[in-house]
Amino acid sequence: MKKGYDIEKILNLMPHRYPFVLVDRVLDLDPGKRIRVLKNVTINEPFFQGHFPDKPIMPGVLIIEGMVQAAGLLLLESPSLGNRGQVCFSGVDQARFRSPVIPGDQLIFEVKVEKQRSIVVKMGAKAFVDEKRVAEAKLMALIEREEEMIGGEE
Repeated sequence: MKKGYDIEKILNLMPHRYPFVLVDRVLDLDPGKRIRVLKNVTINEPFFQGHFPDKPIMPGVLIIEGMVQAAGLLLLESPSLGNRGQVCFSGVDQARFRSPVIPGDQLIFEVKVEKQRSIVVKMGAKAFVDEKRVAEAKLMALIEREEEMIGGEE
């Protein structure tokens, strides 16, 4: 198991930038198996201006996006799964939101690889606040290795 790392390394791995970086720190990583990631939710998030001005709640779609970004980091850091290939998310199933996420919360995203078949990876993702599950989903991604992206020409 690898020790976690900070936002600097996350930004070196992911193409996302402000205001769409929804992960702050990797807490721990078991390449090819699982990852735990932290997201600090603050009142300064731009989406709180409109969702909702009098009662700020983090949009569920952004919680899912945080799960997807955590899953992307897992795949990019897993030699047997992706390791520098292009990661394309292809599906979200069974998404459930169990409790609102508000400013001041710390979200912990946990993503586990459930199945891999060729270039398709299926994962289970959960989000927690104070050890209480607030959301979950099944994620699916396609891994395009660099040689496949070039077209396989020699």
